[in-house]
Amino acid sequence: MKDIFLADAHLLNPADSNYQRLLHFLDSQGEEIRTLYLLGDIFEFWVGYRSTVFSSYVPLLEALRRLRRQGVEIVYVEGNHDFHLGPYFKEELGCRILPDGGSITIDGLKVYIGHGDLVDQEDKGYLLLRRFLRSPLLKFLMAIAPPDLTWAVSRWGSRRSKERRRGNPRPHLPEQALHRHAQGLFAEGHQAVITGHFHTPLLETSPQGTLIALGDWITQYSYALYEDGTFSLRTF
Repeated sequence: MKDIFLADAHLLNPADSNYQRLLHFLDSQGEEIRTLYLLGDIFEFWVGYRSTVFSSYVPLLEALRRLRRQGVEIVYVEGNHDFHLGPYFKEELGCRILPDGGSITIDGLKVYIGHGDLVDQEDKGYLLLRRFLRSPLLKFLMAIAPPDLTWAVSRWGSRRSKERRRGNPRPHLPEQALHRHAQGLFAEGHQAVITGHFHTPLLETSPQGTLIALGDWITQYSYALYEDGTFSLRTF
């Protein structure tokens, strides 16, 4: 059995190639997976309602449901595009949800998993925006807003974000901040640190531990695998 870690698919349309490839990957790996760790931004946008899901994401939700029926555990770290996951993931899919990441144990190894948007503590502007987006007030407002309105606003925000990133679509990997982040966690006894968010794959091993940045599932189709006591980076 193996554990799989992936992040940053930014799924939007079931007809998109990365969406279809993820469905194929999950179906092909299902019987061999012990735990699937989703480290955020799997969706281009998600906010949880009690009795409604966005229709574009039904194929992925059904794939996750099939995995759960096969006995696969699912751990979901919220990202900066998918937060307030809501009751569907917790109650319907039985996922373990880590809003800010956290420590897990795999075969006796202490591993820290996070989306990665908290790595750079010097980005005060983003940290303030993140605090607002995850606030109880905004969670309440989104819960009472019609889903179609929430979806429309999210699509507008996504288009604006892509316009700002035009010419530099891949986030910069802040290696100094990432190493500083990992060193602090290694000092706390973690033997591996795994993060998403930066869309740039990285695997480093040192006497202190293993550091992995997952890349993305947009053009790279990269993921991390833990099997037989070893972490590796793979592509599909």
